[in-house]
Amino acid sequence: MKTISAREANRHFSNLLRQVSSGEMITILSRGKPVATISPASNDRPQKNAARLRLLKRLDKQNVSGSRNWTLDELYVN
Repeated sequence: MKTISAREANRHFSNLLRQVSSGEMITILSRGKPVATISPASNDRPQKNAARLRLLKRLDKQNVSGSRNWTLDELYVN
């Protein structure tokens, strides 16, 4: 894990974000003490995935209703 002063982080924020996006974790120091850690955002959201699976299971149990004889042109009319 890399450390950087708050002053340097402020000056080179775009570069810092590029490093983080490539997987680097960076700790920001203020007066020599750690105050924040920047890490890559996680695309894996367990709660969101679990909710999605529950919805799909519920939809699979439901009967299809209404006719499905429309065309793509009918869907995308201005």
